[in-house]
Amino acid sequence: MTPYHFFHERELNLKNSANLVQKSQRRSSHDSVRKSGKGGFTLVELIVSVGLFAIVMLISVGALLALTGANRKAQALQSVMNNLNIALDGMVRSIRMGSNFHCGSGVFNGTNNLDDCPNGNTVLVFKPFGGNLNQRGYLFDTGGTYCGQNRICKSADGGAHYVALTSPEVTIDSMKFYVQGSTPGDTEQPKVVITVEGTAGAANMKTKTTFSIQATAVQRLLDL
Repeated sequence: MTPYHFFHERELNLKNSANLVQKSQRRSSHDSVRKSGKGGFTLVELIVSVGLFAIVMLISVGALLALTGANRKAQALQSVMNNLNIALDGMVRSIRMGSNFHCGSGVFNGTNNLDDCPNGNTVLVFKPFGGNLNQRGYLFDTGGTYCGQNRICKSADGGAHYVALTSPEVTIDSMKFYVQGSTPGDTEQPKVVITVEGTAGAANMKTKTTFSIQATAVQRLLDL
């Protein structure tokens, strides 16, 4: 082998080795980019990702708005029921401190249980505590004549004027007063039983809550 051929063959081997090294480096670089995930997202992947994110956000916002609305309605309904409870508590407190209970708008007789009403009545009148000469009365207004239709009314001047105790959001369907033991000196302590039925719901609410309440007020002044 001549020196020329020797060096020529050696040069070819070096070129082949360099080409193999370059190919190996390019393949390694391509594999590393593919494995590292730095090649970026395709347009389809971006569209799918944005669509999924929009759907999740839409569902989340809708659920949040529904919960907020339900909480607001529950608070409004609770406020309405608080109004009814306060009205009944005030009635029971006044009746317990009073005396001479009788149903209807007449005067107190106090003999032979003439003022008892075992069958119930929509009007209750009694003598308030504190020596006030004017009779105090409560009634259930069925026709809207006194303080508003289907509302509980109160009078502190013997029935001359009435004011509403319940809000318009409370609809009273039925209310009766039962008086027992009105005769002085008998063996039964005077007491009044109140039964109330109706529905309650805040304004702009389709859902209504029905209620049925019974309260008893026993005269504090001993009368047996």
